[in-house]
Amino acid sequence: MSSREDEALALAAVDALTGQLALAPKPGLPDPRDLGVRVTSNDHCSLRWSAKALAPGLAAMAAAARRTGEPTPGLRAELGAIGRCTEHSVGLAGGGHRGALWTLGLLVAAAALDPGARSKDVAATAKKIAAHTDKRAPRRASRGSSVSAKYGAAGARGEARAGFPHVRRALDALAGARKAGADEAEARLDALLTVMSSLQDTELLYTAGPLGLRHVQAGARGVLEEGGTTTEAGREALLALDADLHTRAWSPRGSAGLLAGALFVDALPATPGQRSA
Repeated sequence: MSSREDEALALAAVDALTGQLALAPKPGLPDPRDLGVRVTSNDHCSLRWSAKALAPGLAAMAAAARRTGEPTPGLRAELGAIGRCTEHSVGLAGGGHRGALWTLGLLVAAAALDPGARSKDVAATAKKIAAHTDKRAPRRASRGSSVSAKYGAAGARGEARAGFPHVRRALDALAGARKAGADEAEARLDALLTVMSSLQDTELLYTAGPLGLRHVQAGARGVLEEGGTTTEAGREALLALDADLHTRAWSPRGSAGLLAGALFVDALPATPGQRSA
């Protein structure tokens, strides 16, 4: 793999993130309807702009994986160091995307390690990288790790060490919705709702607690049980859930980051003679 291919992986990951940002309506999450309405560090315009700042770091992660050639503890430490520098750059560009950076960074590195892997196999390779401890990471606990410890939630690290089960569920939801005749935006929204319906989102646990998390999960399941975003009843349920979460200021950001990871993996070219899983 060349430096050009490393850059292509990084740009594909950024495209996946901006594709997630472009979806609407996303329950409780920034989307294009926010343009000109809110001016915060996490509004849609800021997030769309700062997503571009991820590209150099993601390309560096791909290059590190290509150079190392194996999912070693050394690679894990190097990815962590690159990730922390990238977080700083993204902060200067407007902030946001910390969860997406963790997910996309591991998946980009995994794709660079095994360019011919089928889509779900990329998640398995990312699991091998995440299994190692980053011994150079700061000792202070993050908000996510504190919430994970308090409530016993898997959190972002647990999701990665399990091989990104919610990325795999989102991929299945995308494939199922497309097969059923959904357009691409509908398929992606159904995939987001699939993740929301079961993910122990630490951002939601922090802001809403366990009862709030279960409320959001039940709401997402309710939309899917009405037939998803392709049906009139499902669309009405989606709009009601969106209004509810915006009123409560509850944002399932963990689910959004994992959807971006799924969209990246989904866009990877299959090896000759194979289709993406």
